[in-house]
Amino acid sequence: MAPRPIAEIAAQLGLDEKSVEPYGWYAGKFSLGLHERFTDRPPGKYIGVTAINPTPFGEGKTVVSIGLAMAIARRRHRSIVTLREPSLAPVFGIKGGGAGGGRCRLLPSEDINLHFTGDLHAVAAANNLLAAMVDNHCQRKLAPALHADGILWRRVIDISDKGLAHIETGLDNVPQAPRRHTGFDLTAASEVMSILALATGLADLRDRLGRIVVARSLDDQLVTAEQIGAAGAMTALLRNALRPNLVQTAEHTPAFVHAGPFANISHGNSSVIADLTALRLADYVVTESGFGSDLGAEKFFNIKCRAEGLRPDAEVLVCTVRALKFQSGRFEVRPGRPLPESLLQEDLDAMKAGFANVEGHLANLRAYGIPVIVAINQFPTDTQAELSLLRSLAHAAGATSVTQTSAFSDGSEGALELADAVIDACAGASRFQNLYPLELSYENKIANIATQTYGADGVDFHEGIAEQLREFSRRGYPNLPVCIAKTQYSLSHDPKRLGRPAGFRLPVREVRLSAGAGFVLVITDGISLMPGLPRDPAARRIDVDIDGRIAGLERR
Repeated sequence: MAPRPIAEIAAQLGLDEKSVEPYGWYAGKFSLGLHERFTDRPPGKYIGVTAINPTPFGEGKTVVSIGLAMAIARRRHRSIVTLREPSLAPVFGIKGGGAGGGRCRLLPSEDINLHFTGDLHAVAAANNLLAAMVDNHCQRKLAPALHADGILWRRVIDISDKGLAHIETGLDNVPQAPRRHTGFDLTAASEVMSILALATGLADLRDRLGRIVVARSLDDQLVTAEQIGAAGAMTALLRNALRPNLVQTAEHTPAFVHAGPFANISHGNSSVIADLTALRLADYVVTESGFGSDLGAEKFFNIKCRAEGLRPDAEVLVCTVRALKFQSGRFEVRPGRPLPESLLQEDLDAMKAGFANVEGHLANLRAYGIPVIVAINQFPTDTQAELSLLRSLAHAAGATSVTQTSAFSDGSEGALELADAVIDACAGASRFQNLYPLELSYENKIANIATQTYGADGVDFHEGIAEQLREFSRRGYPNLPVCIAKTQYSLSHDPKRLGRPAGFRLPVREVRLSAGAGFVLVITDGISLMPGLPRDPAARRIDVDIDGRIAGLERR
């Protein structure tokens, strides 16, 4: 699968060398403001892809997204898939590479998985520049005056390094940094990453960065990056990172890869600016949300789509036989360790027990008023009896249509059934609706998601959290959406509660005002913004031969 020169891929979209700047032979960056040049064109159909709660190794949602876009192109429609940039944390951690696999991968996959065009490094640099400037501002007693205990901003790194989650800085009593307790989050969890993914242009990026709340002043006022004097320099670092990246699929159709927020700790979607560009250049745009309907898809609908009035036309729900059996709770699966052999044997009873998870996700997605197509991603261990059972159960549960895909092994040909179902589902006008109005109180927004999407009986706020939420409103931030950070392995906050949990309450331990991103981050019990490495990290299997070829980046 040798990639073609990026100019050939750009030409498929009618773009010349002034629109796409080559970054090497096989990747390019769009010129700033490209999405504003084609507003005379009608937007294409907008298809989201999400999944049920996965096993720790994922179920091939990226593969299905790529395969669907390639299959739509095979049906002679112009299509684009928009995906997030892989973070080095899972590349070296549990999952391995995040550029697809088999005959449904992005090219050049090694570059995409490792550094790519440097966007994630630019995000980390901008974030950490702000952290250094805040510390310096505080220690030098500049106006507005800060105290070390009032600093809210944390540093980030794109590697799972759990030892940095909680640290103490300024130990040498230097004039540039106060001694204080702080820590590192993952780059993908940072507000700067979310801002990059939600900004609609350079001016919007600059404005959002300026609105970041970094500290409380001595007179108890919220202090922003603009007041510290950092927003301009941060924008300079992110100027090129704001430009979406153009690459290609294994069948040489266009793919946009831009921004990389995680769905369990951030909003989990590729950039608004990439999708706005794609919608003016293609008949169909396929965009993947991280994890399931309870995480990436919920935030896709209620955060990302609000940013520019985006209206999805259909949603694809990816599920697998093995994930259904995992959701039955009858198998012991540990992150970082191979799936048990028993999970890969035919077990129709376990599938029936685990299907409650699919029912929960279908109900979540149908609440948004758009067609939901179930895509069964086939694995070699699936039996015909298991596949037939899953199809019949999904039909009975109210899916608009149910399809099977073998895109991993067969490329676009293996996703034609899915492509035809998606094209049919997009034939009518979108009836998309958000889950909640922005005018609701933060407590009610959180309760709305907890009860209607997770199936909780209600929400339990740790001491002081409800007052913090009310304070956000009093200080001029009353109508933001909420972004809930929780486990991806369960519809609930508890990874051990599989299937479709009931009889629980959602515990909220921390809230953060992400004024630049434009949401309130809500952190539940058991979730960390700095993941650790597993017992057997994927990094142990990655190596380079004497010719420079990298091995071991594929997902297991």
